[in-house]
Amino acid sequence: MRRRRVNTNPLNTSDEEAKPEYSSFVLFASENRVFAVCLAVRIVNALLIQTYFNPDEHWQALEVAHRMAFGYGHLTWEWKKGIRSYLHPMLFALLYKILALLHLDTPLVMIKAPRLLQSLFSAVGDLYLYKLSHVLFDGHVAKWALFCQWTNWFMFYCFNRTLSNSLETVLTLVGLYYWPCMRVSSGNVHSVSRKRGLAVAALACAIRPTSAITWLYVGLLELLVTRDRLRFIFLEVLPIGVLMLGFTCLLDRWMYDSWILVPLNFLKFNFLSSGGDYYGTHKWHWYFTSGFPVMLFTCIQFSFVGIMKCKHWKLSGLIVWVLALYSVLGHKEFRFVLPVLPVALIFSGYNLADTERADRKRKSALNVHSKWPSKTQFTVFFLLVTNIPMALYMSLVHQRGAEDVMNYLSKEAQNEKVKSILFLMPCHATPYYSTLHCNLPMRFLDCSPREDKELDESDRFLSDPVGFTSEIAKNGSLPSHVVLFSSEEILLRDLLISYSYKEVQQFFHAHFKVDRDLQASVSVYALTGQ
Repeated sequence: MRRRRVNTNPLNTSDEEAKPEYSSFVLFASENRVFAVCLAVRIVNALLIQTYFNPDEHWQALEVAHRMAFGYGHLTWEWKKGIRSYLHPMLFALLYKILALLHLDTPLVMIKAPRLLQSLFSAVGDLYLYKLSHVLFDGHVAKWALFCQWTNWFMFYCFNRTLSNSLETVLTLVGLYYWPCMRVSSGNVHSVSRKRGLAVAALACAIRPTSAITWLYVGLLELLVTRDRLRFIFLEVLPIGVLMLGFTCLLDRWMYDSWILVPLNFLKFNFLSSGGDYYGTHKWHWYFTSGFPVMLFTCIQFSFVGIMKCKHWKLSGLIVWVLALYSVLGHKEFRFVLPVLPVALIFSGYNLADTERADRKRKSALNVHSKWPSKTQFTVFFLLVTNIPMALYMSLVHQRGAEDVMNYLSKEAQNEKVKSILFLMPCHATPYYSTLHCNLPMRFLDCSPREDKELDESDRFLSDPVGFTSEIAKNGSLPSHVVLFSSEEILLRDLLISYSYKEVQQFFHAHFKVDRDLQASVSVYALTGQ
């Protein structure tokens, strides 16, 4: 009896082409193995992040979580206005509680543990990027998409930070995998998959209401392609949306001690009143001409060519949609469009996979071994040599003083050498109680939005450092420690010495300025004679 021959080469490549491709898939033999590798990469990534990027990483997540877990920590004005949900900080509050119960809440663990927890979430995001690429294209593309994700400098720099945008990015990748409308053919996708996608989308919106921009696009696509529109709206979207909204409302009712609808307050402040513009604005085209290209960096040309080659317009349309809608807002930041960066990197992976296949066909046709590197090898080298140094510099060097100074003060406070701290620097320039982990008096310069249009404390200090500091010294008791950037330390040195302060530590911060004068280092002054 003749046996039917089974096609073990679904890509229809020649045997010579298939062998090297098969060997490269040993690492990707199973989803568990892929996840294990992703987790290992992200743990190393988390340990290598030692710099300060955005205040929200600490002040809107860890600081709030520290207050929930230990009873002390600063709540910024956003929490008093009710435009933030406690859902995201709750994850880190649970981590802090576990550390406290195990008596592991030491300064080093308190600093490292949150980013290590985020590395677990990031590894899930990496896995689903691989799965999404696999289901949209094939395993070969998935392998290269994951390579682009790991080596992209901005993903390395930002993905493992405890920003709500990082978790939103993870949920975006997970959700896109389950939505039928994102597949080339959605007919074979079970309705359970769509419900999972809806649940993940609802969770993403609960964590960051602006995530609705992404899911509005996906939902409208699904509405166009699905045959059961009424079932989709009334039996899936509404029940899942109401359940998630109800859950977050109950959580916020418990934490705020009053009924509050965070998404509505968030919408009023950021969209209806342009409250975010208080923290600076960019031109409408910034995301297209500067922001997103900087994030993609040297992957940009590979992503663009990949889009043109694969012609998956639904997925590439999502990138344009998100960038366009965020461009309407005056206040713009890199992290806002982080969720679509991995999507762009999928197209970069598609281009690399296509290049490798072309190299193998050429090699097979010529049947010779060239001493020169192939186009694929050159591309890999180019991406590594341009992204890895950038990733390491931004993660290990640029703006590290803000983190180093709080690590130092945390150890000093544990040894009872610190009684109180005054931060004479722009508001939210360093981590706070979540890193210090010691309940002692601290003060930073307030920069909450003011309705009277007068200068806030932070701006008043920067306009007249000596006069502002003299006023503080006359009107209150002197703190045991003062922290300030080198740009202001030069101006305040004589005044601080006159009040019996002495510089005890100085930490390197940055080689170049970001949005103000060069803040080259962070100085710590201590009150002598205590």
